[in-house]
Amino acid sequence: MAFLADSLQRIKPSPTIAMTDKARALKQAGMDVIGLAAGEPDFDTPDNIKQAAIDAIKRGETKYTAVDGMPELKDAIARKFKRENGLEYKRTQISVGTGGKQVLFNALMASLNPGDEVIIPAPFWVSYYDIVMLAGATPVVVKTSVEDGFKLKPEALDRAITKNTKWLIFNSPSNPTGAAYTRAEVKGLTDVLMKHKHVWMFTDDMYEHLVYDDFVFTTPAQVEPALFERTLTLNGVSKAYCMTGWRIGFAGGPEMLIKAMATLQSQSTTNPNSIAQWASVEALDGPKDFIPRNNKVFKERRDLVVSMLNQAKGIHCPKPEGAFYVYPTCDATIGRTAPSGRTIKTDEDFANELLEAEGVAVVFGGAFGLGPAFRISYATATPVLEEACRRIQRFCGNLK
Repeated sequence: MAFLADSLQRIKPSPTIAMTDKARALKQAGMDVIGLAAGEPDFDTPDNIKQAAIDAIKRGETKYTAVDGMPELKDAIARKFKRENGLEYKRTQISVGTGGKQVLFNALMASLNPGDEVIIPAPFWVSYYDIVMLAGATPVVVKTSVEDGFKLKPEALDRAITKNTKWLIFNSPSNPTGAAYTRAEVKGLTDVLMKHKHVWMFTDDMYEHLVYDDFVFTTPAQVEPALFERTLTLNGVSKAYCMTGWRIGFAGGPEMLIKAMATLQSQSTTNPNSIAQWASVEALDGPKDFIPRNNKVFKERRDLVVSMLNQAKGIHCPKPEGAFYVYPTCDATIGRTAPSGRTIKTDEDFANELLEAEGVAVVFGGAFGLGPAFRISYATATPVLEEACRRIQRFCGNLK
């Protein structure tokens, strides 16, 4: 009799983490490796946020807090939602978790049953699919196209909805493509959901502040207030505030769902780290002047990477509106022979051959549900990005 749970057969380890680990192992073995797989800003956490954490330690704020977030942080989150998104939430409508992934996990595990369906536009962040599977529900993947800017069209959403659909998972700006939906594009999708009253919207706004070229971010419940009662709006401090390791994510949504999520969290991790919560209060309430400064650097890096990748043979790289990723297509490299003598049959082959030949770690598109493509995170130093892109150009030029 097998010892491990059958549910583990439904999921796989994160390909992003797997590629990062493989690159790390090669680096430890002495190879010159450039890692572009992890979605983590290279900027340090701002000093005022660090100081808030130090002050909290000195005050003795080292005890358990409320399971799903201390009142002071929930109030700061409520202020953020009202100030930046025009959304009004009470404390009882806000959940705080150990990173956005836990909030997503809690929401799906607390709401899904076998037979339920969840619509996930592809390319998608790797965890959406697996958590739906772990919950025993069915992911319904709707593929987008590079021609449509990797954005879900209202007609495609409408076709995908059945009587079993429970959620649409929506992510803008997107991980992995960086695609961001305009207000009109969001409205097109919310109009569809207004026709289907049984479908809820999970919106992942984690990259909200990382937008470029005068793009204006809007979130679905802001665009369509009538959807407020069946929308869970996820956000966090990890990306824009350079706080990935602090592990604080949060969401606003209907009280019934938030309460169920708290019940689940009470039997798993209990409260998020108390010191990280106090740091997050300062992040949300404190100065934001570092965000446009960081974004200026990100935009320059984006433009550099897009330009250099489009000079690589067989690569087409669209220019994204937000986040810190590009998602180049590499279909023209499929069927060609790598320097190792092996044939590139898939984008996973492309990523592995690129790592072994040139020491550049990227994540293959198949991991995100749409290929042949690959994801690059440009949240790393500009000279490093330039060198990585030169290596990719050389690799593509050496394919036969």
